[in-house]
Amino acid sequence: MKKPQILVVGSCVMDLVTRLKKIPGSGETVLGEHFTTASGGKGANQAVQAARLGACVTMVGKVGDDAFGREMRSSLAASGVDVTYLMTQPDQASGVGNILLETGSNGASQNRITVVPGANMTISPREVEFLEEQISGYDLVMLQLEIPMDINVLISRYAKNKGVPVMLNSAPSAPLPRELVENLTYISPNEHEAADLTGIPIRQGPEMMDDARRAVSRLLEMGVENVIITLGSNGAVLGNKREWIAADCVTMPKVEDPTAAGDSFVASFCTGVCAGLDHRQALTFASYTAALTVSRLGAQPSLPTLAEVISLMKQRGCETVQWEKLDALM
Repeated sequence: MKKPQILVVGSCVMDLVTRLKKIPGSGETVLGEHFTTASGGKGANQAVQAARLGACVTMVGKVGDDAFGREMRSSLAASGVDVTYLMTQPDQASGVGNILLETGSNGASQNRITVVPGANMTISPREVEFLEEQISGYDLVMLQLEIPMDINVLISRYAKNKGVPVMLNSAPSAPLPRELVENLTYISPNEHEAADLTGIPIRQGPEMMDDARRAVSRLLEMGVENVIITLGSNGAVLGNKREWIAADCVTMPKVEDPTAAGDSFVASFCTGVCAGLDHRQALTFASYTAALTVSRLGAQPSLPTLAEVISLMKQRGCETVQWEKLDALM
């Protein structure tokens, strides 16, 4: 069986991660407990995750001509991502993300992230126009919102014209052009991003699923074929004109770092779909993959391999996935 061919057009961001017990308030200084750097960025994270799960992944994006840029290029390549079309912008710094990881008294972690896009925002239409013809060679295209919006619109147009499915992970939250929305096969916001897009708050508690259904319906009305809304510890839902699927969150004994959980979830869902899993099975696969991700520190360092995901699924007695389709990714 041919392995999935996935194109990721998106961002590369070097994460500067500080672990601390308390986020400082205005004018306050606190001592941190640990500092590390890790290659990240929503586009690069999703590319690495799909590659570690067995897909053949090509990354199109841009880094600066600096140490961070070289390190991020190496990290992608080491995970098996094709970086032939990862460009370098000599007059801009690579993107960086400042991540404050607050560890609560109960052991759970929450993060606050500030991203400075740098070279990511210098991608021009001329630099990606080669994809107009090449895009037909891919099974799926993955997009996010850490690069110029007009590039996302252009790539989605190329893909739709060639009949290639498009996934937009609509993060960080931003208004979406109508053409982009109508070109999407899948959109995957979290509950906050879904509320921004639809004007429908998704409340915690017993109202959550009803709110999520309303938000999904609104996004379908806007022109997307399939809507996935991730709900944190409440799992995820997928809706289209034929299906409504709710997937439970897969829990781990300890949450170390939730930074790349959404990227891990989206990339594994896309990899599963390209491998032949149906939507319910792909959501299950994605939930297990993301569970492993949050149990580890860092963005790309936390992203699991296919063997690790399958091992966890079998340990937990998951029998709802067609193993032969996942085995073909090995």
